[in-house]
Amino acid sequence: MKKLLSLLIVLASVASLKADATQDRFNFIARVETCEAILREFQEDPNRAIPAEVLQRAKAIVITTQVKVSFGIGLKEGYGTILVKKPNGSWSIPVVVRAGEASLGLQLGGSSAETIYVMMNEETPRQLFEGRFNIGVDAAAVAGPHASEIEKSNQALLSVPVLVYSNKKGLFAGAAVKSGYITRSDSVNRAFYARDYDLPELLYGNFVNPIPSYVKPLVDYVTSLSP
Repeated sequence: MKKLLSLLIVLASVASLKADATQDRFNFIARVETCEAILREFQEDPNRAIPAEVLQRAKAIVITTQVKVSFGIGLKEGYGTILVKKPNGSWSIPVVVRAGEASLGLQLGGSSAETIYVMMNEETPRQLFEGRFNIGVDAAAVAGPHASEIEKSNQALLSVPVLVYSNKKGLFAGAAVKSGYITRSDSVNRAFYARDYDLPELLYGNFVNPIPSYVKPLVDYVTSLSP
Protein backbone atom coordinates (compact mmCIF):
# COMPACT_ATOMS: atom_id res chain seq x y z
CA MET A 1 0.00 0.00 0.00
CA LYS A 2 2.79 2.43 0.93
CA LYS A 3 4.61 1.69 -2.32
CA LEU A 4 1.39 2.26 -4.28
CA LEU A 5 0.78 5.54 -2.44
CA SER A 6 4.34 6.66 -3.14
CA LEU A 7 3.94 5.79 -6.82
CA LEU A 8 0.70 7.77 -7.03
CA ILE A 9 2.38 10.77 -5.43
CA VAL A 10 5.24 10.60 -7.94
CA LEU A 11 2.81 10.30 -10.87
CA ALA A 12 0.80 13.23 -9.58
CA SER A 13 3.96 15.32 -9.26
CA VAL A 14 5.01 14.46 -12.81
CA ALA A 15 1.55 15.34 -14.10
CA SER A 16 1.68 18.63 -12.24
CA LEU A 17 5.08 19.47 -13.74
CA LYS A 18 3.80 18.66 -17.23
CA ALA A 19 0.74 20.84 -16.66
CA ASP A 20 2.95 23.69 -15.46
CA ALA A 21 5.20 23.33 -18.50
CA THR A 22 2.19 23.35 -20.81
CA GLN A 23 0.85 26.47 -19.12
CA ASP A 24 4.26 28.15 -19.41
CA ARG A 25 4.31 27.37 -23.12
CA PHE A 26 0.84 28.85 -23.60
CA ASN A 27 1.87 31.96 -21.68
CA PHE A 28 5.02 32.35 -23.77
CA ILE A 29 3.13 31.96 -27.04
CA ALA A 30 0.47 34.44 -25.91
CA ARG A 31 3.15 37.01 -25.05
CA VAL A 32 4.88 36.66 -28.40
CA GLU A 33 1.58 36.87 -30.28
CA THR A 34 0.58 39.96 -28.29
CA CYS A 35 3.86 41.67 -29.14
CA GLU A 36 3.42 40.83 -32.81
CA ALA A 37 -0.09 42.33 -32.72
CA ILE A 38 1.26 45.50 -31.09
CA LEU A 39 3.91 45.94 -33.79
CA ARG A 40 1.38 45.35 -36.57
CA GLU A 41 -1.04 47.84 -35.00
CA PHE A 42 1.67 50.49 -34.81
CA GLN A 43 2.71 49.94 -38.42
CA GLU A 44 -0.87 50.22 -39.70
CA ASP A 45 -1.23 53.74 -38.23
CA PRO A 46 0.82 56.42 -40.08
CA ASN A 47 0.81 58.55 -36.93
CA ARG A 48 2.55 55.78 -34.96
CA ALA A 49 4.31 53.73 -37.63
CA ILE A 50 8.07 53.34 -37.43
CA PRO A 51 9.62 54.59 -40.70
CA ALA A 52 11.22 52.01 -42.99
CA GLU A 53 14.51 53.92 -42.84
CA VAL A 54 14.60 53.51 -39.05
CA LEU A 55 13.79 49.82 -39.20
CA GLN A 56 16.37 49.14 -41.90
CA ARG A 57 19.09 50.60 -39.68
CA ALA A 58 17.82 48.95 -36.49
CA LYS A 59 20.02 46.48 -34.63
CA ALA A 60 17.32 45.35 -32.19
CA ILE A 61 13.62 45.80 -31.57
CA VAL A 62 11.96 45.48 -28.16
CA ILE A 63 8.14 45.38 -28.03
CA THR A 64 6.60 45.82 -24.58
CA THR A 65 3.22 46.11 -22.94
CA GLN A 66 2.42 47.10 -19.37
CA VAL A 67 -0.85 47.34 -17.46
CA LYS A 68 -1.68 50.16 -15.12
CA VAL A 69 -1.89 48.85 -11.56
CA SER A 70 -2.27 52.07 -9.59
CA PHE A 71 -3.39 55.66 -9.97
CA GLY A 72 -1.34 58.30 -11.74
CA ILE A 73 1.61 56.79 -13.60
CA GLY A 74 1.97 53.54 -11.70
CA LEU A 75 2.82 51.05 -14.41
CA LYS A 76 4.80 48.01 -13.37
CA GLU A 77 5.63 44.41 -14.24
CA GLY A 78 4.82 44.20 -17.90
CA TYR A 79 6.51 41.98 -20.44
CA GLY A 80 7.89 42.13 -23.93
CA THR A 81 10.03 40.45 -26.54
CA ILE A 82 13.38 41.40 -28.03
CA LEU A 83 14.76 40.46 -31.44
CA VAL A 84 18.24 41.42 -32.66
CA LYS A 85 19.71 41.65 -36.11
CA LYS A 86 22.65 39.28 -36.31
CA PRO A 87 25.94 40.10 -38.07
CA ASN A 88 24.77 38.11 -41.13
CA GLY A 89 21.69 40.36 -41.46
CA SER A 90 19.11 37.82 -40.30
CA TRP A 91 16.79 38.44 -37.34
CA SER A 92 16.97 36.35 -34.19
CA ILE A 93 14.21 34.39 -32.57
CA PRO A 94 12.15 36.46 -30.10
CA VAL A 95 13.28 36.29 -26.49
CA VAL A 96 10.88 37.21 -23.71
CA VAL A 97 11.86 39.98 -21.30
CA ARG A 98 10.23 41.73 -18.36
CA ALA A 99 9.43 45.43 -18.54
CA GLY A 100 8.70 47.73 -15.62
CA GLU A 101 7.95 51.22 -14.43
CA ALA A 102 7.17 52.86 -17.75
CA SER A 103 5.23 56.09 -17.53
CA LEU A 104 5.76 58.16 -20.68
CA GLY A 105 3.34 60.70 -19.23
CA LEU A 106 0.40 58.33 -18.98
CA GLN A 107 -2.29 59.99 -16.87
CA LEU A 108 -5.16 58.84 -14.69
CA GLY A 109 -7.72 56.99 -16.78
CA GLY A 110 -5.22 55.17 -18.97
CA SER A 111 -5.01 51.41 -18.63
CA SER A 112 -1.93 50.29 -20.50
CA ALA A 113 1.29 51.39 -22.12
CA GLU A 114 2.49 49.75 -25.31
CA THR A 115 5.99 50.79 -26.26
CA ILE A 116 8.46 49.79 -28.95
CA TYR A 117 12.15 50.48 -28.44
CA VAL A 118 14.27 50.50 -31.60
CA MET A 119 17.95 50.10 -30.77
CA MET A 120 20.18 51.67 -33.39
CA ASN A 121 23.59 50.21 -32.57
CA GLU A 122 24.98 46.80 -31.72
CA GLU A 123 26.22 47.76 -28.27
CA THR A 124 22.90 48.80 -26.74
CA PRO A 125 21.02 45.45 -26.78
CA ARG A 126 24.12 43.74 -25.39
CA GLN A 127 23.68 45.75 -22.20
CA LEU A 128 20.93 43.26 -21.34
CA PHE A 129 23.72 40.71 -20.86
CA GLU A 130 24.21 42.33 -17.45
CA GLY A 131 20.60 41.53 -16.52
CA ARG A 132 18.89 44.91 -16.48
CA PHE A 133 18.76 47.78 -18.96
CA ASN A 134 17.41 51.18 -17.92
CA ILE A 135 15.88 53.09 -20.82
CA GLY A 136 17.24 56.62 -21.09
CA VAL A 137 19.80 56.00 -18.35
CA ASP A 138 22.10 53.24 -19.58
CA ALA A 139 21.71 54.61 -23.11
CA ALA A 140 20.23 57.85 -24.42
CA ALA A 141 16.64 57.48 -25.61
CA VAL A 142 14.39 59.88 -27.51
CA ALA A 143 10.96 59.67 -29.09
CA GLY A 144 11.45 58.49 -32.66
CA PRO A 145 10.02 60.08 -35.80
CA HIS A 146 6.94 58.45 -37.28
CA ALA A 147 6.31 57.45 -40.87
CA SER A 148 4.09 60.49 -41.35
CA GLU A 149 6.80 62.93 -40.27
CA ILE A 150 10.16 61.53 -41.35
CA GLU A 151 12.22 64.31 -42.91
CA LYS A 152 15.86 65.22 -43.42
CA SER A 153 15.65 67.22 -40.20
CA ASN A 154 15.10 63.94 -38.36
CA GLN A 155 18.22 62.24 -39.72
CA ALA A 156 20.19 63.20 -36.61
CA LEU A 157 17.80 61.09 -34.53
CA LEU A 158 19.03 57.96 -36.27
CA SER A 159 22.32 58.22 -34.39
CA VAL A 160 20.61 58.11 -30.97
CA PRO A 161 21.03 54.67 -29.30
CA VAL A 162 17.32 54.11 -28.60
CA LEU A 163 14.29 55.46 -30.48
CA VAL A 164 11.04 55.12 -28.54
CA TYR A 165 7.58 54.63 -30.03
CA SER A 166 4.57 54.63 -27.72
CA ASN A 167 0.77 54.73 -27.81
CA LYS A 168 1.05 57.90 -25.73
CA LYS A 169 -0.23 60.83 -27.80
CA GLY A 170 1.74 64.05 -27.88
CA LEU A 171 5.17 62.47 -27.54
CA PHE A 172 7.02 64.48 -30.18
CA ALA A 173 10.07 63.34 -32.09
CA GLY A 174 13.34 64.12 -30.40
CA ALA A 175 11.95 64.46 -26.88
CA ALA A 176 14.19 62.83 -24.29
CA VAL A 177 12.62 59.74 -22.76
CA LYS A 178 13.19 57.81 -19.53
CA SER A 179 10.71 54.98 -19.54
CA GLY A 180 11.63 52.32 -17.05
CA TYR A 181 13.68 49.19 -17.47
CA ILE A 182 13.94 45.85 -19.24
CA THR A 183 15.22 42.70 -17.55
CA ARG A 184 15.93 39.16 -18.63
CA SER A 185 13.54 36.22 -18.16
CA ASP A 186 15.96 33.39 -18.73
CA SER A 187 13.93 30.67 -17.00
CA VAL A 188 10.89 31.40 -19.16
CA ASN A 189 12.90 31.25 -22.37
CA ARG A 190 14.75 28.09 -21.37
CA ALA A 191 11.44 26.37 -20.62
CA PHE A 192 9.85 27.37 -23.90
CA TYR A 193 12.74 26.70 -26.25
CA ALA A 194 13.79 23.60 -24.30
CA ARG A 195 17.39 24.72 -24.47
CA ASP A 196 19.75 25.29 -21.57
CA TYR A 197 20.79 28.67 -22.94
CA ASP A 198 20.17 32.20 -21.72
CA LEU A 199 19.38 35.46 -23.50
CA PRO A 200 22.81 36.07 -25.12
CA GLU A 201 23.01 32.58 -26.66
CA LEU A 202 19.38 32.56 -27.79
CA LEU A 203 19.64 35.98 -29.43
CA TYR A 204 23.03 35.69 -31.10
CA GLY A 205 23.49 31.95 -31.43
CA ASN A 206 21.91 29.40 -33.72
CA PHE A 207 20.89 26.88 -31.11
CA VAL A 208 17.17 26.91 -31.98
CA ASN A 209 16.88 25.73 -35.56
CA PRO A 210 14.51 25.55 -37.32
CA ILE A 211 12.57 28.49 -35.90
CA PRO A 212 9.51 27.17 -34.01
CA SER A 213 6.24 27.71 -35.85
CA TYR A 214 4.78 29.56 -32.86
CA VAL A 215 7.27 32.43 -33.13
CA LYS A 216 8.00 32.38 -36.87
CA PRO A 217 5.21 34.87 -37.78
CA LEU A 218 6.84 37.57 -35.63
CA VAL A 219 10.30 36.86 -37.05
CA ASP A 220 8.92 36.91 -40.62
CA TYR A 221 7.06 40.17 -40.01
CA VAL A 222 10.09 41.94 -38.55
CA THR A 223 12.18 40.61 -41.46
CA SER A 224 9.66 42.02 -43.96
CA LEU A 225 9.89 45.43 -42.28
CA SER A 226 13.69 45.40 -42.14
CA PRO A 227 15.06 43.08 -44.83
